[in-house]
Amino acid sequence: MNILLGLIGFGIVVFVHELGHFLAAKLSGIEVEAFSLGWGPRIVGFKRGGTDYRLSALPIGGYCRMKGEDAFRTALELNAAEVPKEKGSYYGAPAWKRIVVSLSGPLFNLVFALLVFIAVYGSGYTVTTYESRILLASEVDGPRASGPYPAELAGLRSGDRVVSIDGESVAYFAQVQEAVSMAGGREIRLEVERDGAKLELLARPEREKASGAGKLGVYPMAEPVVTLLEAGGPADMAGLRVGDRIVEAGGIPLAHVQSLQAALQTRPETLDLLVERDGSAMRLRLIPGWGKDGQAGLGFALGTVDWRVQAASLADAIAMGAAETSRIVTGTLRGIAGLFAGVDPLKAVSGPMRITVTVGETAARGFQEGLGEGFSVAFSFLAMLSIGLCVMNLLPIPVLDGGWILLFLAELVRGKSPRPKHVFRYQSVGMVIVLGIFLLAMVADFMFFAGR
Repeated sequence: MNILLGLIGFGIVVFVHELGHFLAAKLSGIEVEAFSLGWGPRIVGFKRGGTDYRLSALPIGGYCRMKGEDAFRTALELNAAEVPKEKGSYYGAPAWKRIVVSLSGPLFNLVFALLVFIAVYGSGYTVTTYESRILLASEVDGPRASGPYPAELAGLRSGDRVVSIDGESVAYFAQVQEAVSMAGGREIRLEVERDGAKLELLARPEREKASGAGKLGVYPMAEPVVTLLEAGGPADMAGLRVGDRIVEAGGIPLAHVQSLQAALQTRPETLDLLVERDGSAMRLRLIPGWGKDGQAGLGFALGTVDWRVQAASLADAIAMGAAETSRIVTGTLRGIAGLFAGVDPLKAVSGPMRITVTVGETAARGFQEGLGEGFSVAFSFLAMLSIGLCVMNLLPIPVLDGGWILLFLAELVRGKSPRPKHVFRYQSVGMVIVLGIFLLAMVADFMFFAGR
């Protein structure tokens, strides 16, 4: 089911992209021979207005085939000076129209993301997270051999409440994580509350080599009070209740949520808990469920808060959606730049398999919280994926939309179209680059699913 949801989600993003090319071509007077969702042999479809609308066998990707491709091959074989400019063909259209067609796919992805975020902020959603109070990692894990964490160097202290980052208000810890992860190697300005006073500090999150994400060296500071309980889970069966304070776990006192990790380091088969409930102390025994990834399934959450995010008006929703779209575009560009700054691409890059599974898992988790939450979570993720597709396709790499735009701009400047053999060589370079990226992503996917 997760894979099916992922394929549907991935298909939506690709459909939006190809729809942009399709509509721009139709409006430009270019005939579209085939509009396909998926690659490979045609499974089902229909013909209308000279276009074969089809669903193809391989459900990842898609294409919009325009009139003139066969003419290009013929011109290449004959070593002709230019492709015949047939009426209604792609190469028969002026260069500026071809630029519009190439640009429209990524543009539709961007508009799709913007509309999704406007709808999400307009309808509102609930975030289950921690407050924006921080706990220094050095107080939990001990001093690092490589030196102080960026948080310590910046002068942060445990108990500080982060109010804003680079002028953007922060309400909960997930926003801190998000802002820091996108600022690897870059200085950020933190406004924090400490003992009733506001301070401004400068920090430079480290860039994690594996993923390129920024790391500050902080955890959320939260009380070890049960706030969420999975019905029928290990904690529920052990007798824990919402509102219980866990004083001790496995003989280790719990001063905060992070202390629980110390009690789980040895992967105990049972976990003895000392719990306070309504002023009384009691002892409970919990049997953790251990996953293949080494994570403990306890069936409860400690110290979380529910934060409702919703725009006050349509204008507010548009502004919030535009800001979110802009933020993700910027983050995507920084992520791409990070690949050239020592980041391990085998860990930082995801291919179609991993993206499909992630889309499906994200959607499935969202739908577990309800139909509305499911659509909100799923489409928010698709919006991020759509922005990634937009940015990647606009890179000036031959074969990609950005590469075609560069070629057609050169044609506008020169006043004549390039020889087909030069276009073929240009595209061949792009094919090698894209194939290399694809193979890298596939290897990264296989390593990920193999647990490496």
